Amino acid sequence: MADFVGDTLELAQAAQRFQAEIVAVCGAKFMAETVKVLNPRRTVLLPDLKAGCSLVDSCPEEAIRAYRRRNPKHAVVGYMHTSVEVKAECDILCTSRNAVDVVNSIPASQAILFVPDSNLGRFVQQKTGRRNMQIWQGACIVHATFAARRITALRAEHPGALIAAHPECPQAVLQMANFTGSSSAIVDWCADQSAAEFIVATDSGLRYSLEKRAPGKKFFFVANESCNCSECPYLRANTLEKLAACLETLTPSIELSATIVERASIPLLRMLAVN
Repeated sequence: MADFVGDTLELAQAAQRFQAEIVAVCGAKFMAETVKVLNPRRTVLLPDLKAGCSLVDSCPEEAIRAYRRRNPKHAVVGYMHTSVEVKAECDILCTSRNAVDVVNSIPASQAILFVPDSNLGRFVQQKTGRRNMQIWQGACIVHATFAARRITALRAEHPGALIAAHPECPQAVLQMANFTGSSSAIVDWCADQSAAEFIVATDSGLRYSLEKRAPGKKFFFVANESCNCSECPYLRANTLEKLAACLETLTPSIELSATIVERASIPLLRMLAVN
């Protein structure tokens, strides 16, 4: 049904090119908020306002404000998986695809707070060698509960399969991966490899894009420890029925104050300028 399918960074970039007066975002609420920040005069719809994110919940805006008051000289790097209010408190934003480049764009002498995903933060810290980087202790309820033993079991069943993992996964999982990257980066990598089978440690909603780009290849998604599945319950809140209803009624829509749009757009545009 979608006119555009992509990861968080691609959605943000596509939002700058949108021409339609009405945009329906079938994703998490923070994604719809980002589209609204970049398109404040357009109507931005979200089929279900309950399509939240555990990372957003783990990082309340007042806690970030308090940190900034205590550490006024620190740069706050915010993952896109944050509320628009938290984004407004950040100096620059990032996605899993560009997080390393974003951190590297900050002077090496500058102390950093990375919010909110701790696994992604550790991955970025290892890639950049930034010792003066504090990491918020947030986690994705899907990726954080992938266990290395599940990958070991899948690899025993499919010994020729290559392993691709999202950087929100625990370090033990990332150490087993042949490739670590964002959702779209995983799709590109799997399509480019000669292997016929892949073990994938990320949300199984990626299957459609993987099979579209790499027809004939097989993908085995790692089941997490919390629900024995690999599905984000928040993203699954968006359904075809809810999409149809919101397009018919133009509700629910994302409404943001001019002040929050102005403040959140600054770190967002800084991120987009890095790419």
